[in-house]
Amino acid sequence: MAYQGQFIENPITGQSIYFLTTTRQSCGAELVVESSYRGRSLEPQPHFHPTQEEHFEVLQGEVTVRLDGTLRTLRCGEELRIAPGQVHSMWNSSEARATVRWTTRPALRTEEFLETVFTLAQAGLVTPGGVPGVLQSSLLAGEFEGEFRLAEPPRWVQNILFGLLRPIALLLGLRAVYSPVRKTKIA
Repeated sequence: MAYQGQFIENPITGQSIYFLTTTRQSCGAELVVESSYRGRSLEPQPHFHPTQEEHFEVLQGEVTVRLDGTLRTLRCGEELRIAPGQVHSMWNSSEARATVRWTTRPALRTEEFLETVFTLAQAGLVTPGGVPGVLQSSLLAGEFEGEFRLAEPPRWVQNILFGLLRPIALLLGLRAVYSPVRKTKIA
């Protein structure tokens, strides 16, 4: 479970997240984070959120957004609202680091999804592009379908494919949720 002030990083993509307001703090109303992207980051897979709205404000640098198939650049000070169901992806195509304040409403289990994906990346259990493999994705797709859905392939293809792969993933010992390892100080 995320906590205010927690910092997580995906060493493969170079994206980091700093939790400002957690799901628990807002009683589920919203999740607010600062997300930072290294220069020349890769475009993530186009996706959408079935019932969540996202709001982004660029705090530093600029980010590229693909929204419903159209490319757009957001610069420092600019904001963007993404409605539920809108297909999108966001990355930093410039040289300099970029940081956005990212608010998700309602929060649902978004922080748990982010922690899981970043933990998998930290453990080296993702593709060279920083994406969980197809077996792991089959579990994530079922566990977090209320928060995150891939835009392609079509939903019915995903349901069949992931439905067939999910039992194999479980037999291999994969899990749908992973929590970051808490670092404790030894006196």
